Amino acid sequence: MRLLLVEDDDHVAAALSAILAKHGFTVTHARSGEEALQAVLPTAQGERPSFGVILLDLGLPDQDGYQVCGRIRKLTTTPVIMVTARGDVRSRIHGLNLGADDYVVKPYDPGELLARIHAVSRRNVGTEETAGAVGAAEGALLRLGSVTIELPTRRVSVEGESVPLTRKEFDLLALLAQRPGVVFRREQIISEVWHTSWEGTGRTLEVHVASLRSKLRMPALIETVRGVGYRLVAPAA
Repeated sequence: MRLLLVEDDDHVAAALSAILAKHGFTVTHARSGEEALQAVLPTAQGERPSFGVILLDLGLPDQDGYQVCGRIRKLTTTPVIMVTARGDVRSRIHGLNLGADDYVVKPYDPGELLARIHAVSRRNVGTEETAGAVGAAEGALLRLGSVTIELPTRRVSVEGESVPLTRKEFDLLALLAQRPGVVFRREQIISEVWHTSWEGTGRTLEVHVASLRSKLRMPALIETVRGVGYRLVAPAA
């Protein structure tokens, strides 16, 4: 698998590249945000680079890493894993809102990083399958109080106002919304939305739930069932 490593520290990049190479990755190293953006642009022949994953360190010398992530997401659907020393939930949500697929906090274990890389690459392969499963009832329109979910077009609105969601946020909401009141186990959600059983994805699930509550401005819409999982509580019309 080809991987784009965006890291301004050459020593860190060399050490990480060596580890990744031992596990079968072909690494392209970008030292700045601008180099990263150039790396994902189509060639003069119109061909797009076939990176399997982009590993993006947020501490870049020329641009804010969050802005780079947002610009990368406009250019490609390649999974992006953010790497940062900031581990608070607000920073994680901000990164996910910009289109990041996962978030790794320094210092991290190389084994954890490799597991996350493999996890997001599997999720990307399964994105179209998930979209098909979510929209199985073609033409379906889910109305939950003031929330409207259009499964085929993957659009969500609250009181008629469109709410932009990331791919995984929509998949998560649609999964819960098709069976309001039913408790979905964390393991089940991770399996159906993220296509993995890796336990480390649990934290990513929590961040996505928090992001949905914030974007929809409905903290009570998704209820946490302690020790089990989550369920969607349909609001009054």
